[in-house]
Amino acid sequence: MASEALKTLIYPFETDALAPPARDTRVLFLGAEPGFRLPAGFEPELHCVQGMRPHFRALEAAGQKLACRAEGEGYSAALVLAGRHRGQNELWVAEALERVAPGGLIVVAGSKDDGIASLRKRIGVLVELEDALPKYHGLAFWFRCPVEKDAAQKLRAANPPVLVDERFHTAPGMFSHEKIDAGSRLLVDNLPADVSGRVADFCAGWGYVAAEVAARSKGLKALDLYEADFEAIEAAKHNVRAECEVRFFWQDLIAEPVGGRYDWIVMNPPFHQGRAAEPDIGVALIKAAAKALKSGGKLALVANRQLPYEATLAASFSTAGELARDNRFKVLLARR
Repeated sequence: MASEALKTLIYPFETDALAPPARDTRVLFLGAEPGFRLPAGFEPELHCVQGMRPHFRALEAAGQKLACRAEGEGYSAALVLAGRHRGQNELWVAEALERVAPGGLIVVAGSKDDGIASLRKRIGVLVELEDALPKYHGLAFWFRCPVEKDAAQKLRAANPPVLVDERFHTAPGMFSHEKIDAGSRLLVDNLPADVSGRVADFCAGWGYVAAEVAARSKGLKALDLYEADFEAIEAAKHNVRAECEVRFFWQDLIAEPVGGRYDWIVMNPPFHQGRAAEPDIGVALIKAAAKALKSGGKLALVANRQLPYEATLAASFSTAGELARDNRFKVLLARR
């Protein structure tokens, strides 16, 4: 099912507020999500860009032309689906400005709850907006790509790569890209001293937990990182160093099976896709971890205190208990 923001993005073409791009042109779709239906007459060659593995796989299954990062120039138009991350949204608009031919159409849409009005105001300072159309509790606005690239340069300058703790390379759009996540820090600070053997970091992000495991643990034989965000796992390749073999997997752990078997798995699982908490995501990841552990292997994870993971741990592991907690998070340890 298409999200409300995705339907908002397509709406101007459905109502003839915008004419569809010509059939023999190329259109860039940044932040593309599965489930969209293009209106009749919208027949250009669509180039989708999506770095989140679950969306990527769904778009791939639908037969879309697809990449993790934008490629090429001279597009006749661009669609930008804005999300919750302000910096990522501005960088997508910068990408569109850089890759669309002068005079080409750029359409941006997002949810009112995710700050689309602020994004419209921000972009309106840099370029002349042509029009806007609200629908589905969201807003679509559009403009023509200027000849000069000043706007793109200003957006990139406002959202540069980040160096966290003077050693971790991150960028806007990644989880906790400006600082070390408090839950991840609590997990690292309470990991048992006997973490060793073949170790995996599920939902590894840009690599903080894995980097700390590599630095603190003796006897590592292998360290594997799994992450659904393409840009985050690419950043982790620069952030994680170990004396043992380190491998990186861009993977949807809920839908794609894990090939390795591990002595330890560490994990800070996400618990929402939108704004509402979705504990089922963490439950599915705990079950995936149980399948990937050797007999006697251990799982250490951190979660928000209110999330009810204990029953799943009890059903999937021989023993489970709590290692630590603070006012927001708890660290749980389970043995297969």
